[in-house]
This record gives sequence, structure tokens and C-alpha cells, in this order.
Amino acid sequence: MAEPDRAGSRLPIEDAAREQLMVRIARMAFLEDATQTEIARATGLNRWQVSRLLAEARETGIVQIRIVPKSGRHPDLEYQLKQAFGLTDVVIVSEGVPDAAGRYLATLNPKTLGVSWGRTMSAVADALPNDWADGVEVVQINGTVPPIPQEKHHNDVAASFAVKGAGHFVPLPVPAIVGASETRRVLESDRIVSRVIDQARQAQYLVFSLGAAVGSALLKSGNIETTEYDALIASGAVGDVLGRFVDRDGAIVDPELDLRTIGLEFDDLRQSQTVAIAHGEGKKNIVLAALRAGVIKTLITDADTAAFVLEHKDDN
Repeated sequence: MAEPDRAGSRLPIEDAAREQLMVRIARMAFLEDATQTEIARATGLNRWQVSRLLAEARETGIVQIRIVPKSGRHPDLEYQLKQAFGLTDVVIVSEGVPDAAGRYLATLNPKTLGVSWGRTMSAVADALPNDWADGVEVVQINGTVPPIPQEKHHNDVAASFAVKGAGHFVPLPVPAIVGASETRRVLESDRIVSRVIDQARQAQYLVFSLGAAVGSALLKSGNIETTEYDALIASGAVGDVLGRFVDRDGAIVDPELDLRTIGLEFDDLRQSQTVAIAHGEGKKNIVLAALRAGVIKTLITDADTAAFVLEHKDDN
């Protein structure tokens, strides 16, 4: 049978009758799982007319689709963030960010993984299921800090990733921040240290948390002095990415301090598949700053932080 003229966008049906027809075919399509061929046969229309009426039913609000994931994720926020910052992937949950991060990382099943340390990363390590990877090499991507009371040591975090993934751990045995840029150059030229940094650069994924300005582990551990910290805050620092302090625009606040910081740099992150994990009130500004810096490919965070970032993404 010849197809009808498709030039017109509407079928010649009165509005009330048209609405009743749209309701009828929508019920058949979405409540009875009827195919368009079956609907066409039952209504005397052809498949193109059925398809057009279903599309119109969605456009006019007769059919409204809700996506309610049982995992507690927020697909609308995820989509908006992905579009706003050109991200590869986004995971946003109402709560339980470390658990969500553990589940996400298990889907990657990497052979090589670069990781940072910190309270959030410790929680992610705890959340990872056993056998989350099939023999993974876990490389530390930034320098270390002295142990902080009541907190898991940095080596324990990376080691947990490796043990649970049936793999092994490669430490970066140097301080996070040293006293002089020349000291950093000497340490990074060491054969073992340079090899670890090269391994980190070549990892399939780099996974790290973002440090808030308040309660900085670098300050609590004594890796930076109180006077240095106060100067960073006065200069507009909102937190750090792998020990590199940035302002709200994602720019390095203290270039001299940055030259004393050991580990992967922002250019390394921009060229890698990065997964940043952050949650809580204190992390909102550093998440926005890191996104503006362009060092995040995949973001895992909470809904409140995501909403804050979207609200303030165009702020000057």
C-alpha cells in the first residue's frame, strides 16, 4: 500500500479525537508493549503515522518519561556536567561516593592504575570489592607525607588497591613537597624515582581525590608550614590537586611552591584518563577549580556538589 504524504506534520484529525488517539496508541506502546506494526494494524494507521503520533505525544506531554535509577544516581545532573565541561564520564550519587567510586573502578578492570592518597582514597580502597581487577599494577602518582594520627598511611591506600586487585604496588618514595626546587630536580632525576613517575604517566587511569583548603593533610602532616598555608589561603587557594594548590579558576596559586612539589603535573593529568573523586561541603570549590583547570576526565561526586558546580560554572 502506498505511504501517505509525509510533507505535513499532523494528521487531519480534530484535536480532541487526535488526543484520544495519541493516548490510545501510547497505552498500547508503553503499557502493553505493543509494536508499532501491531498498533498500526489495530488502529488502521500505518507505522509512520504511529511513530509520528507517539513522537507528538512525547512533545506535548501526554507521554512523560521518568528515569529513576535504583542506585541513587542522578542522570540529569550527570548529563549536564558532562556537557558543561566536556567530560568522558560522570557519576553523581546522593550519598556513598566512595562506594560508588569503588563500583565504578571495578567496571574498568585496568592493568595499570595510578593512585593518590588521602581520606577519600582510603575510603574508596575500603569500598573496592575483592578481585575488583585481574592483576593490576598500582603506581603512586604523588609524593608522600609523614603519617597523620588516626589516618591510614598513604602506602596502605595504594597497597589496598593492589591487594584487592590481585596485583602489586609501586610506591613513589619521596616527599610530596620538598624545601627547594633544586631538591625536587635532584630527586626526580634519580633512576628509581624517574622510573616510577614514568610508570605513573603511562597508567591506563589516574585516580585521585581533591584536597580542600580547610583541614589540608599537607598542613597537618607538616609538609608545608603554617605561614606557607596562610599565604596560600590569602592568595585565593581553594584546595589542592595532588599537592598543587589552585585558586577558584584552577590556576596555580604559588608557582614557587609548585616547583617544590613532586609527582605528576597538570600537563600529565590533561593528557591522561583521570578519575577525580570528591564529596562533601568542603570540596565544592576545589571540584569546580579542578574542572576549570581541565585535569578531570571522569568525575565522581555527590549531588549537592554537582548542583553547586553547575550553578557557579559561569561565575567570574
